[in-house]
Amino acid sequence: MNKFYSQSMFYITKVLKEELKKEKKVSFEVLNPDLYSSTYAGTKIEIEDKEFIYRSYKAWNDLATKLFCRVLTPKIVSKYTIEISFEKLQKEQSFHKEDVQKEEKYGRTSTFSLINKNEEPEVCLSYLQTLENVNLKKRKRVLNLGVNSGEEFELIKEYYKDFSSIDFLGIDYCVSAIEEANKKFKDDPNVKFIAYDINSLDSLDLGDFDLIISIGTLQSSNLDFNKIFMHIVQKYLKKDGAMILGFPNCRWIDGELVYGAKAPNYSFSEMSILFKDAYFCKKYLQQKKFRVTLTGKYYIFLTATSIRKD
Repeated sequence: MNKFYSQSMFYITKVLKEELKKEKKVSFEVLNPDLYSSTYAGTKIEIEDKEFIYRSYKAWNDLATKLFCRVLTPKIVSKYTIEISFEKLQKEQSFHKEDVQKEEKYGRTSTFSLINKNEEPEVCLSYLQTLENVNLKKRKRVLNLGVNSGEEFELIKEYYKDFSSIDFLGIDYCVSAIEEANKKFKDDPNVKFIAYDINSLDSLDLGDFDLIISIGTLQSSNLDFNKIFMHIVQKYLKKDGAMILGFPNCRWIDGELVYGAKAPNYSFSEMSILFKDAYFCKKYLQQKKFRVTLTGKYYIFLTATSIRKD
């Protein structure tokens, strides 16, 4: 087992990369982060005539993520050191690579259906911040495009005590996902779901809404992003309304949420498309007299609220 006491992060990364080419799991011994607080990564510490370099559990978790690994429970090795193990993720275990009918890639029996964004702390808290920003008590009609099985509505129901005072409409093209959503909210007459293609919204005669939500949907390959976004704002968003958009900056692999948007033709995270789309929406909404913020990590959340005075 490697003992990484005073080696540089560059050296450690190089060694682990080589080992992970051959092994599914690698273990190494390091300074116990619990021995020190308010200490920066890279701080040199001398203990009983030995030099150690301090790194937090967060640092080791970040390294595991970059190496497409999960961190297993650390073990105490000595008075000053612990054993950390990285287990390699099975990259083929991802809904992104599933060869299924397009309509059911996000359906009831798909790998995607096992994902619950509300249980990912960073995503959950970032989304809750957007709900605070849009001031839900001012909203009477809410539209969610790409609602899937209704996760965003579930969190709103927990968050907002007057949930029943708002009319919620969720639309998604996946029939089985909409069936699941209807089951979840069968006792909530103020919540309705429709299985429908977002490209054909105009045929539904929906009216306009105080709040429009769309998390990771408008960037779908079957949608003309700029065109559909502008049309939704012009036709369905009230002039004094609000909007929450979520741009995925992550992937799910083998049960783990992995940071970084994956673009076609790149073997690494590349976020040009994400930035381009987010900036386009920001500028367009600002021109329409909306205050716009961009927050979040695994999802970049765009929140827009009207600042019109008329």
